[in-house]
Amino acid sequence: MVKLDTFEIDHWILTRSPGARHNLAHSYSLPVTIQELGSLGTDPAEDVDNPLATTLSLPMNYGPSFRGLAKLRMNIAALYGSESDAVISPSNIITTPGASLANFIVFFALIGPGDHVIVQHPTYPQLYSLPSGLGAEVSLWQAKENSHWQLDLEELERLIQPNTKMIVLNNPQNPTGAIITKSTLGKIVDLAQRHSITLFSDEIYRALFHSTSPTDPEYPPSLLSFGYEKSVVTCSLSKTFSLAGIRVGWLASHSSSILDLCLNARSYTVITVSQIDERIAAMALEPVRLRELMKRNLGLAKHNLEIVQAFIDQHSSVCEWVRPVAGPVGFVKFSRNGVPVDDVEFCILLLEKKGVLLVPGQKCFGEMFKGYVRLGFGQSTQALEAALEALAAFLSDDYEVVPLAERK
Repeated sequence: MVKLDTFEIDHWILTRSPGARHNLAHSYSLPVTIQELGSLGTDPAEDVDNPLATTLSLPMNYGPSFRGLAKLRMNIAALYGSESDAVISPSNIITTPGASLANFIVFFALIGPGDHVIVQHPTYPQLYSLPSGLGAEVSLWQAKENSHWQLDLEELERLIQPNTKMIVLNNPQNPTGAIITKSTLGKIVDLAQRHSITLFSDEIYRALFHSTSPTDPEYPPSLLSFGYEKSVVTCSLSKTFSLAGIRVGWLASHSSSILDLCLNARSYTVITVSQIDERIAAMALEPVRLRELMKRNLGLAKHNLEIVQAFIDQHSSVCEWVRPVAGPVGFVKFSRNGVPVDDVEFCILLLEKKGVLLVPGQKCFGEMFKGYVRLGFGQSTQALEAALEALAAFLSDDYEVVPLAERK
């Protein structure tokens, strides 16, 4: 029997969100309505497809392709087209109901008992819990705060075993907002090629690079841009593109054998993605709308990041972080007199006293992250400011009663 660990982060948010007045636990950009999406970039001079006009008369069958709507896959392929000479076509893409299922399919198709998997850490817990649950041996490739959450390539080489089947990346990284730079990615690809190891990158926060620029020589491209045959990436509309409610994600690879295995694995879970969802996703990724949507989300992320930074600077005696480079989340460490607080009790008391919901680090990302919390800043500025005001009041009124983390 497959043995899966409790998915602590989802359980934590699911069970506590109803009681939260200020939700800083979510990790997506401010959601957009379908009406707002339809109005983005509606310049009469530009030819913009609007599938909502034809949805009411659309036959509700499985759709024309099990791999996903052709227009959607074409728009997804265009996301990768400007980064390198490594061509990604619609045939390299399979759509899924969200990135979590895409991740599941990749592991289900490629990993099993006897395999060894190396996973960048900290990261989204699914990325190490699933291969472990499927019977693989998992080694965590640990990034450290004192190195700005950057990865040690020599450590990666030491972790490789004769049975290492896959190296798992998360770029940009959840929960820290750190990135793997272009040169580091290139070295990881070189190492994987030498050992014939599959590289898998969860790139759900791609494009939300609020603190680096495409003109920077270290700006991280997609893993696919390196052209390595044994590579696969996943992404979705949920985080960067503000459309968590439509449940559309994808996986992409240069390898036809990886794609065939993943398509077969997907058949055991779903036949196709909702036609309506895929048409909305295709509309969102039309260049004219995508440009306006990303302008909105990057502007909001940059503005909100400065607000959180000002809060941390103001309360530097009790909290600190490595400033995120991408994505709408950061990993904040709370301490008292230099000792980390019990982050679980901190989050429980904060929710109870002030109605603010955060994600505790040691419970949801690993025991080594005592005192850390994940803080999301992708919501409206008004909501963020209200939440931080409540958090500041807690630090003033109740912080002294938060127990310190137990030392082991």
